[in-house]
Amino acid sequence: MDIKIIKNENPKEKPPVDNLGFGQYFTDHMFVMDYKKDIGWHNARIEPFGDLVMHPAATVLHYGAEVFEGLKAYKLEDGRVQLFRPSDNMKRLNNSAERLCLPQIPFEDLMESLLKFVDHERDWVPDKKGTSLYIRPFMYGHDPYLGVHTVENCSYIIIASPSGSYYSDSDLSPVKIMIEEEDVRAVRGGTGYAKCGGNYAASVRACDRAEDKGYSQVLWLDGVERKYIEEVGAMNVLFKIDGIIVTPELNGSILDGITRRSCIRVLKDMGYEVQERKISVDELVDAMENNKLEEAWGTGTAAIVSPISVLAYKGREYQIKDGGVGELTNKLYEKLTGIQWGLIPDEYGWTVQI
Repeated sequence: MDIKIIKNENPKEKPPVDNLGFGQYFTDHMFVMDYKKDIGWHNARIEPFGDLVMHPAATVLHYGAEVFEGLKAYKLEDGRVQLFRPSDNMKRLNNSAERLCLPQIPFEDLMESLLKFVDHERDWVPDKKGTSLYIRPFMYGHDPYLGVHTVENCSYIIIASPSGSYYSDSDLSPVKIMIEEEDVRAVRGGTGYAKCGGNYAASVRACDRAEDKGYSQVLWLDGVERKYIEEVGAMNVLFKIDGIIVTPELNGSILDGITRRSCIRVLKDMGYEVQERKISVDELVDAMENNKLEEAWGTGTAAIVSPISVLAYKGREYQIKDGGVGELTNKLYEKLTGIQWGLIPDEYGWTVQI
């Protein structure tokens, strides 16, 4: 793959690592590649980070023709940089693109563009514990005319943002979650399994209502029967009930989370029984009322593992055990972050060093 390098002649001053936040700062460059129906993917380049010019009738603005991914680069103690399961992200990007009728990119080109871009921006990977370089590959259609149709003009871009620890004190912080009873995130046959902006935009109203009531996020129910647990906020969710790990099965409306996959593999290797199945809100309430729900946590790229201390449903709050961070939740967090930051051996072959 021929990637042209256009150097940024006015590099930015890097932000202080103690106050990075999330998605507030961006590196000096971005990767860009264009698509036209009669040419295919072409003009791959790394160029100075900057604004995009877009026609007012661009497909993405009117019909949401867009997909994206999120992954991180970590700086190891010896200064090397590594990614966590990048091939999984790139495969999922193509799966999402297929669902949105966007042109897929050869897997080898996706990987090469990602690795070369991160290598080019490696000086932006922060080295403080808990920090990382968040990487956002995305694809969007920009045909300059109206009408619902398969995209004929598209761009693929990668941007990156040095980001701080998800937890302010680098320790896990339990969150309070409200089970959503009105809005739904997705339905089977829709775009729930794809990582596209529309899924997230549709979730904001319920999340705002939850925050107004003092909760961090919502726990989504399925969009058909409003009965089965699906996701928590923008993360997958797992429960430890009577010593067994239970997580909603992938049914087409739930994102196939890469951190979720990693947790399931690690949990099985720890000797736990992991059930991927339907779990109803009634079963979950019963487990809480009878003190059988031992731990609950969300999983995703940003937080890795997010422990849940309280679940609220129909006006009643249920505290999970003592409301603190569960022992297993903490072990999972330490295991996954240990692999990601190179603190413990990667026995699974999940990391890719650059």
